[in-house]
Amino acid sequence: MQDLLTADRESTMVQIAALRRDWDDIVESSTLVANDDEHDPEGATLAFERAHLEALLDRARSRLEDLDQMTERLREGTYGVCEGCGQPIAFERLQARPVARTCIGCAAHRR
Repeated sequence: MQDLLTADRESTMVQIAALRRDWDDIVESSTLVANDDEHDPEGATLAFERAHLEALLDRARSRLEDLDQMTERLREGTYGVCEGCGQPIAFERLQARPVARTCIGCAAHRR
């Protein structure tokens, strides 16, 4: 599981770097345009694009935090233990969702 968490973390870091580059490009573009909220019938406004990128960055940073917490739990020997019922989380679930904190049963009850 360590390899899976490490690979997922590296992928998330690459995603964050790409999103930051996109963010920098939009910020640079907004300095070149007098009014970045001017409606462009061909696409989204710069303000919308900034908000969208900000949301994507927040999500990626949150995933990175989750991955770091799961790596710590792996070191502590508590990775794969459901936070709801204390039972083991199925290996298949962890493979599909390495940051899963609950088993399928507890996840279903939360909804």
